[in-house]
Amino acid sequence: MASGQSSPDPYPMSGGDGPNSYFQNSVHQKSIVEATKEMINEAIQDKLALNSPSNAFNIADFGCSVGPNTFIAVQNIIEAVELKYHGNHQNHQSLEFQVFFNDHTNNDFNTLFKNLHHNHSCKFFAAGVPGTFHGRLFPKSSLHFGHSSFALQWLSKTPTEVLDSKSPAWNKGSIHCTGFHTEVAEAYSSQFKNDMETFLNARAQELVNGGLLVIIMPALQDGVLLSQSSIGMTYDLLGSCLQNMAKSGIISEEKVEVFNLPIYISPAKDLEALLQRNGFFSVEKIDRITSNMNISTLTAQFLTSQLRVITEELIKGHFGSEIVDAVFELLNIKLSENWFSIIDTKNQKFMDLFIILRCNFSD
Repeated sequence: MASGQSSPDPYPMSGGDGPNSYFQNSVHQKSIVEATKEMINEAIQDKLALNSPSNAFNIADFGCSVGPNTFIAVQNIIEAVELKYHGNHQNHQSLEFQVFFNDHTNNDFNTLFKNLHHNHSCKFFAAGVPGTFHGRLFPKSSLHFGHSSFALQWLSKTPTEVLDSKSPAWNKGSIHCTGFHTEVAEAYSSQFKNDMETFLNARAQELVNGGLLVIIMPALQDGVLLSQSSIGMTYDLLGSCLQNMAKSGIISEEKVEVFNLPIYISPAKDLEALLQRNGFFSVEKIDRITSNMNISTLTAQFLTSQLRVITEELIKGHFGSEIVDAVFELLNIKLSENWFSIIDTKNQKFMDLFIILRCNFSD
């Protein structure tokens, strides 16, 4: 992506725990993970099979970033498993937990583990597993529970066609899949489907039969294009910032034309159909998550910071680090100017979904 190609170079969330870090600027994601605590508990009580005689329970979080949200998710899982295990076994103290934190090889694992041990009394053994989750990461039937939160909307690569000026799917004038151009939408959708199938097929081999996979991810309301939603409007404004800087000669127009975010937010019905088609998992539940965040308390600066921590490394890799501050200063201005449209409830046309899959894979 940095060279204008569709190579799957990993660009993680902003590292560290400073003011421009993902650790400090993932409040929405945190609120959603916290809101799923009871849903996780119900899934484990009702759906998880604990038939193995082993006293080790293995958990993996795919796309963990640097925290703190991954720690909250893991704690919710462990507490629910302990509750279930306590009800089924008198000697529940014998159960030990191994947690694997997975993300790209250049994820800031140092910050992850520093904050894990400084701020949490660990009830588990922890290990980092660097590498893409679009492929196998663990031995067969070695995991009991998989979790992924706000990671699977990120594609393994930008679709090649949208960067090719000779392709009908060339995404000239935009940095994301707006939904307005059929060929662009089809290219993004195809890449998303391939990535999801690869992810699910890998997890099916790694999970024990009867193990659970929980996915939390955004989706569009049916019939809605991404640029008709507030999140799509925000991406549009980021793209306009880059275009303004190109017109001013700060960056080249050629580089802007081959910069596309490797993000695809699927319509909810398409996502459900894709999950139902996978023969290795049964879809136990798909539910909408209600966050306790009050949208009326948000500000343009808050949203700018939220977007910066997920796109800064991409922008650095493609355009260079020297323009980053200017890009987001301009974005803050544009968000302020368009703020009432951004926060208008009629434009909140996307949702965060809680998905429970049960592994039915056997050799």
